Amino acid sequence: MTTNDVELDARGLNCPLPILRAKKSISTLTAGQVLKVVATDPGALKDFEAFCKQTGNELLASQEKDGEFSFLIKKSA
Repeated sequence: MTTNDVELDARGLNCPLPILRAKKSISTLTAGQVLKVVATDPGALKDFEAFCKQTGNELLASQEKDGEFSFLIKKSA
């Protein structure tokens, strides 16, 4: 996986909180920086795919391991 500049722990939060927290965290980044989000909400995979499409940010990677979902999101210009 790509290295990240900022990490957001959204474990234990249900929709829409992981997305809202990610939106806030991404707003503090500059273009090209990468946010890593770790979540446990099963809907997070679809939510983050849609979030990236809507915002123009790039979903670099997503993975699930032992009930935890990890996402790497690159902030667009």
